[in-house]
Amino acid sequence: MSEIREIKNGRLYFDGCDTTELVKQYGSPIYVMSYTAIMDRVNELKRDFLDKYPGSRVAYASKAFCTVGMYEILKKNGICIDIVSGGELYVAKKAGFPAEMIEFNGNNKLPSEIDDAVSYGVGRFILDGINEAELIDEACKKYGKKAKIMVRITPGVAASTHDYIITGKKDSKFGIPLEEETFFGVMDKIMKYDTLEFEGLHMHIGSQLFEYDAYIKSLDALMDWVKKIYEKYGVATKEVNFGGGFGATYINEERKPYSFFLEPLMKRLKERADEIGIPVPLASIEPGRSMVCEAGLTLYTVGQMKEIKGIREYLAIDGGMYENMRVALYQAEYDGLIANKADEPKTRKVSVTGKCCESGDILINDLMVCDSVERGDILAIFSTGAYGYSMASNYNNNPVPGVVLVKEGQSEWLVKPETYEQIAQNQVHCTLI
Repeated sequence: MSEIREIKNGRLYFDGCDTTELVKQYGSPIYVMSYTAIMDRVNELKRDFLDKYPGSRVAYASKAFCTVGMYEILKKNGICIDIVSGGELYVAKKAGFPAEMIEFNGNNKLPSEIDDAVSYGVGRFILDGINEAELIDEACKKYGKKAKIMVRITPGVAASTHDYIITGKKDSKFGIPLEEETFFGVMDKIMKYDTLEFEGLHMHIGSQLFEYDAYIKSLDALMDWVKKIYEKYGVATKEVNFGGGFGATYINEERKPYSFFLEPLMKRLKERADEIGIPVPLASIEPGRSMVCEAGLTLYTVGQMKEIKGIREYLAIDGGMYENMRVALYQAEYDGLIANKADEPKTRKVSVTGKCCESGDILINDLMVCDSVERGDILAIFSTGAYGYSMASNYNNNPVPGVVLVKEGQSEWLVKPETYEQIAQNQVHCTLI
């Protein structure tokens, strides 16, 4: 998505907007999301998956970036959503998102969340434990409804990525282990309850994946159990969910098109279904990061500059780990640029540090910037569209920055910035003091 970024008159432009002017208008730090870049991904998914394979589904993984505006874009384009909390469901309701187009994932859905989701009529529950079947059944009886169930399995395949974002290996908090007693214990409950309708199996093996071998191995493991379900219950699996995890570009990774993963997966799905003797299940996927990561950047104002002779030079900005937790959490790497001096040679190495009271509050360890960088300049950090705003906190009582949507030279608030008053609005004077 480098075409969304361009340098004109010495300044960085993002989807047609001068980033320096964005800071003047909206302040900093701010997250900036490109509508054009998001739609590039949406259109790619339509062309190479939804239109190519009738009956397939794309469910955007909301945890990457969840806002009313994002849901409105998806709703308008027929993209479903994958949620993992009552809060994400609340935002979906606020956006008027159709219930049938929502799937509810997560390893520990609270009873109140399940009740709310059944009441709203969400399209699918991704079952992640045997007790969830009972809770969904109770809620369905309460509201006189039926629920479609996908069972999330743990395929036992360790994908090649950071340990904190591997989810498909055998030792994982996610999914049902592929052991007969455990797996069929879950399936027996689904088949027992009249309120539950078995749809199929779900897998998700990790994030930031750039090869499809692990997907194929996991699909094979999943289809082995599709066969066992057919043999034991006489039920043909209707749907298979490949999960997400498709890699995005942060530094110099080569982002692969969705078709790179999906074409071999769809080919293998048909082969295995033919072997079992069942109709080819419908396919669904859950891309999140890959849809929004490169569509976002964060803008900061440069503050203190501090040089430690012979060791390092620090460039401090007005944000930090409170609005981008990924570096401290799992050593994520980013690239950036001095936006108001974008065409000047990069001859000076700095470490970009945030304003939080933590030594680990470093956003980029070694960034090459122009020699003239100084206090008041604007720093842009790229590929922050996924898990920046989503993971933001009030650490050190810093307000969560706002999100600006840009489109072909126009801009508007997508999420207004938080205020100090909002941070403290639920704090009270205690009578016990």
